[in-house]
Amino acid sequence: MDTIQNHKHTRKTSLPGHLAAIAAVATWGYSFVSSKVLLDHGLGPVQIYVLRFLMAYVLVLLYSHKRLFAHSMREEALMAICGITSGSLYFIAENTALNYTLATNVSLLTSLSPLITAIMVSLLYKSEHLGIGTWIGSLLALAGVVCVVFNSSTNFEVRPLGDILSVAAAFSWAVYSLVLRRINAAYDVWFITRKTFFYGLITAIPFLAFETTDTSLTVALSSGEVIGNLLFLGVGASLVGYLMWAYSVRRLGAVRANNYMYFQSIITMIVAAVVLGEPITLLGCTGIVLIVGGLWVGDNISNIIGRKSGG
Repeated sequence: MDTIQNHKHTRKTSLPGHLAAIAAVATWGYSFVSSKVLLDHGLGPVQIYVLRFLMAYVLVLLYSHKRLFAHSMREEALMAICGITSGSLYFIAENTALNYTLATNVSLLTSLSPLITAIMVSLLYKSEHLGIGTWIGSLLALAGVVCVVFNSSTNFEVRPLGDILSVAAAFSWAVYSLVLRRINAAYDVWFITRKTFFYGLITAIPFLAFETTDTSLTVALSSGEVIGNLLFLGVGASLVGYLMWAYSVRRLGAVRANNYMYFQSIITMIVAAVVLGEPITLLGCTGIVLIVGGLWVGDNISNIIGRKSGG
């Protein structure tokens, strides 16, 4: 009876973490459409990244500005790693990959980040054993992502440079999640998010010098559609999304939170159907079932078991 009660209590206390993960991934799923709109208006990938995160950084700074640096240089370095791996490196690798391989490849390969995170946790943290439920759930969800990605496209080709960059982006996000897990206990989510945005920005700005755009920024910002999508990307996908993600990793852990990244493809598929008129096929519906089922299995069956310390 005590075991059942403890299980119910654990699920109840972790519910906010699950909701935060869903909120974050939902905004990121929609962000693909917003970014596509901005690209169609002539803005460049790096330019979009810098604009959205600069906006988010200023907003976070208004609330979190009392502490300037982390407690130590080591922890400040970890903040920098978070900014690079979840910001400049991730987005530049992902966006550059689109120039060398199919969008289908990029969508599928960047969705490997939860599986990479699980593998890294099992290798780096010997005191934690990932249960069979985690592996089954991850594979089910990954199969679901494959179905969703191929919902509107059956193209998949091996194009080495673009595919390698896509996997690099997935690996980068996995590293971010693990580093975030280490610093979460010592700092509040506002401080972590502010530092993440700062280091992501300063490492991305140099890439602006190598980017050519079809439209001047002044002309692009004269469009209400551009301003509206930039506001969503800056406030929703960046500010709210990253705050919710940091909170989710704190409550659920890196592996459980990262499994919700599979859910991102569902949001993108639904938004693309509503906004762009893309069809949702039986294959896409099958993918939704597999992703949701995989998340349930991963969260309820032997999630993380057997610590060497006992208990």
